[in-house]
Amino acid sequence: MNELIPTGKLRVGVALAPAPSPLFVTQDTNGEPRGVTIDLGNELAKELGAPVEFAVAPNTGELVDQLEAGQIDVSFMPVDEERKKRIDFGPVYFLVESTYMVTEASGIRAVDEVDRPHVRVVGIANTTTIRAAARSLKSTTIKAVQSIGEAIEMMTGGKADAFALSRDSLPPFVSKLPGSRIVDGGFQLTGIAIAVRKGRPEALAAVTAFMDKAKNSGAVRRAFDGAGLSHLMVAP
Repeated sequence: MNELIPTGKLRVGVALAPAPSPLFVTQDTNGEPRGVTIDLGNELAKELGAPVEFAVAPNTGELVDQLEAGQIDVSFMPVDEERKKRIDFGPVYFLVESTYMVTEASGIRAVDEVDRPHVRVVGIANTTTIRAAARSLKSTTIKAVQSIGEAIEMMTGGKADAFALSRDSLPPFVSKLPGSRIVDGGFQLTGIAIAVRKGRPEALAAVTAFMDKAKNSGAVRRAFDGAGLSHLMVAP
């Protein structure tokens, strides 16, 4: 299993956000990451009989860079065609719709109303969501920031009208901005999957077998429930 754990320990990359989701982790009072991908990383390390080390990044774009560079061994992130050129993906464990959270002042209620010249749109740099949003926007542009926290600050500070993110991740932020809402409709449907370095067939086979087993055994379901996400469905 040298392809998957060349250093003798499993180095897992995870993305941090202010609220948990099937993709994003949060930090506890001691600064330790907690969430679905932490549970899955621990479960994989247990299967391998190896110690685990977590690397926390502000966005999945950085995780792609770290994975490609061999700084981490495995991660979890949305699948898109650009990323497939750089890293390899195992099974999808969650399906997400990308959409927008908008301010009350914007007056926007549907996804197609976002694409107007005066609308200030913000998204997370180097992510599949911002790439999809940029492709769909013809009358306005999207500003890239490094983290969800930075995007929310722009929304609450009146510097952005719409925030592009997955629908499942947005509700906690809507509750923090009075009058804000999640629009009807979306601009992308994609899967969240486990990922490894490109050109590592044994590593890919190992994480594929692990994720199939984790879905069938209920381990993914338990990780969702443990993160307070019992209302969300595991991908078949």
